[in-house]
This record gives sequence, C-alpha cells and structure tokens, in this order.
Amino acid sequence: MANAADQAYEKIGQLILSGHFKPGDRLSEEELSRFSGVSRTPVRDALRRLEAEYFVIIRPNQGAEVAVWSARDIDDLFHMRAMLEGMAASLAAARRNQGHIDALEACVDEIDLVLEARGDIDVAKFLSENKKFHLALIDAACSPRLRSTISNLIAPAVVARTAETFSKADLVRSNTHHRELVEAIRVGDRDLAEAIMRAHIHTAARSYRQEVG
Repeated sequence: MANAADQAYEKIGQLILSGHFKPGDRLSEEELSRFSGVSRTPVRDALRRLEAEYFVIIRPNQGAEVAVWSARDIDDLFHMRAMLEGMAASLAAARRNQGHIDALEACVDEIDLVLEARGDIDVAKFLSENKKFHLALIDAACSPRLRSTISNLIAPAVVARTAETFSKADLVRSNTHHRELVEAIRVGDRDLAEAIMRAHIHTAARSYRQEVG
C-alpha cells in the first residue's frame, strides 16, 4: 500500500506542477486513480499528503481541489521559510559533519549539471534537486522537530511556479547561493549561513511577486 500511495503522490504532484490541474480545479479520486494506475485508497492517502504540503485542499463532503494561494498566503509562506530555514542554516553550521557537507555539495553539483545541459532547462529536475538540497540542509541541522516544521513548506506548488518563471541566470544565481551556503556551513559561520539562506528565500519571494504583479 505504501508503494501505491507513493506512486499516486508522485503522479498527482506532477500533474499539478505541470499545470494539467490548475489552482481551484476539482480533483476526482476516480480520475486520479486512472492517471496513477492505483486504486482510490492510495489516492486518498496521496491527497492527504499533498494537503499537508499545501498542494491541495480537502473539504469535508466536497472532495479535494488544487489549492489557490492569496497574496497574503504567499507572503506568509516565504516569511516562514526565511525564518525557519535561516535557523536551519545556522544550526547546520554549528552541527555539521563531513557527511552533511558531502550531501549538500552533491546536490549543488547535480543542479549545476541540470543548468549546464543543452537546450531548455529541465525545470522538473531542477525542482527535484533543489528540494533535495533544502532537505539535506535540514538534515544537517540535526533537529527532528525543526525538520517536521519546515518540510511541508518546501514542496508547495507556489515554489514550482516561481522556479518556472526564473530565467537561466536566475536559476544559476540560486545555485550560487547554495554553494555559498555550503561554504559558510563548512567553516562553521552560523551568522553568514543564516544570512545567505534568508537572502536566498527572499530572492525567490521577489521573483514571485513580480510574476503576479
């Protein structure tokens, strides 16, 4: 059942991120079951997981729909991420070990490969590797409670929509922030690590605000 739920979660998430399902669209369990190739029970499990990550809203007796974000919701999201991930970066600098640093560097290197590929940037791949970096950072903070608080703020569709509007130069700058952050963590500079992460999140926020006008 866990594998079927994971399969449904990945497929439904892709359909939302790709724009197949748009904000406000109703999500039929029967249709999602066909798309995912699993029964409706794991689809329900996947929808609950996506609700926790703010992709969807589940209304009692009405079913699920793709979440619609207000300007205030978006501002709150980015402010929370800046504060909490800034804290995570500071803790990572204090508690890091070589394994954490290696994991972070591997993520940065993978993003570089995505950005250096010929043709259009594979945004889905960028988003996947970007998420891995942020989760690796939380791991390096060595705080399970902080991880549980932050993890659901990293995946929302708003982050994907922001990334999709970035130019290649914007995405390169984003990964430059990542590399600078790894260096700050490597030398144990808590203040610098926190400052870089906060700036990184606020840069994404500015991009989103420019998109939505």
